[in-house]
Amino acid sequence: VQLQASGGGTVYTGDSLTLSCQVSGRTPSLSINVWFRQAPGKEREFVAGIYWRNGNTRHAESLKDRFTISRDNAKNTVYLQMNSLKPEDTAIYYCAATEGGLILSTQKTYNYWGPGTQVTVSS
Repeated sequence: VQLQASGGGTVYTGDSLTLSCQVSGRTPSLSINVWFRQAPGKEREFVAGIYWRNGNTRHAESLKDRFTISRDNAKNTVYLQMNSLKPEDTAIYYCAATEGGLILSTQKTYNYWGPGTQVTVSS
């Protein structure tokens, strides 16, 4: 399984941005895809996750009003729609995946990681 995130860039406060995570080599056992982010000087944090089978999602409580995860099974792609962006959303955004059963917020749950994509929000 290989993951490739894209769609990052530099935007301004209040803008929207959609990230994509292309999943290559996905098998039916790959059950969950998630997004994490890591801001400068901070620990990596959980953003959102989605189940491939039924599309059910989980979002970080602090972000659920502005961020939405979705997936396109036919394209093997997971998206992260980010609205009303703030400077504090500036981070490297990573997609990850697992064959596990639950969307958990701990990094060690996920055994597949892609290189991140930088999102910078300017005020």
